[in-house]
Amino acid sequence: MRRAEQIRYLVLAVQREGNRQLTSGLKPLGVTPAQSEVLRILGEHAPMTLTALGRMLVCESGSNPSRLVDKLVDARLVNRVADDQDRRQVSLTLTAHGRSRERAVNVIENVVYSELESTFDRVDVDGLIGYLELLVHGRSAGRALAERIAAESISAPI
Repeated sequence: MRRAEQIRYLVLAVQREGNRQLTSGLKPLGVTPAQSEVLRILGEHAPMTLTALGRMLVCESGSNPSRLVDKLVDARLVNRVADDQDRRQVSLTLTAHGRSRERAVNVIENVVYSELESTFDRVDVDGLIGYLELLVHGRSAGRALAERIAAESISAPI
């Protein structure tokens, strides 16, 4: 097996295993990993437009994740309010139930992240992050992640 192929499959295997762990943790909440990503982004950055949300999503491609948001609106986790001036523009926020669910998602994610962090002493984490960023640089998922990282650094307390 070529090294590039091995890397590709290792990245895929890690992503699938992480998704399995996250799915298992989220199951009692009735939320999928993609929905949990929306809840976390809105929890940190709402109110925001559907387009702005789409730019930060790594789980969904494209800039208009309306089906994903529709399910969260139907579940009464997200409020969608049309702009008075332009009904094509909508503002998204979490409902009280959505805020509660977002906090629970955060706890579950932290368990998954703690497990990952428990192996950090065995690898060059900065080198690994740099390499993975290089692989997605300029691509839609890489741009979405860069947008989130930039937004977090702007909103981080000083």
